[in-house]
Amino acid sequence: MSDPVSSIRNLGPAYEESCARAGIHSAQELRDLGADEAYGRLLQTGSRPHFIGYYVLVMALQGRPWNDCKGEEKKALRIRFDAIVAASYDKGRSEFEAALDAIGVIEKRR
Repeated sequence: MSDPVSSIRNLGPAYEESCARAGIHSAQELRDLGADEAYGRLLQTGSRPHFIGYYVLVMALQGRPWNDCKGEEKKALRIRFDAIVAASYDKGRSEFEAALDAIGVIEKRR
C-alpha cells in the first residue's frame, strides 16, 4: 500500500482531501507530479487559490519546514503561483461545475 498524501511533512488531512478530489491519491503520485502540476490540478477541481497553500506544498515536497520560504525564493514562487492561477483557475466557475468536471461529466476548461 502506498503512503497517503498526509504522510508528507506539512500536509495534513485537509490537503489530502483536496488532492483526492484532484485525483491524487498517494504521496508518491504527488511527488511524481511536482508542486506546479499538482497545484494546477487542485485549482481545476475547485480549490481556491492561496499563495501560502502553494508554497507550503513546494516546501513539503522539498522536505523543508512550511515557513522556510523567504526573500528571493518566495518572490520567485509568487511568480510561478500567479502563472499557475492564470492557467488553471476560473473564478467564474461554480463549485458545481468543478464537481461535474471531477467525475467526468463536463470537459475541463483551458
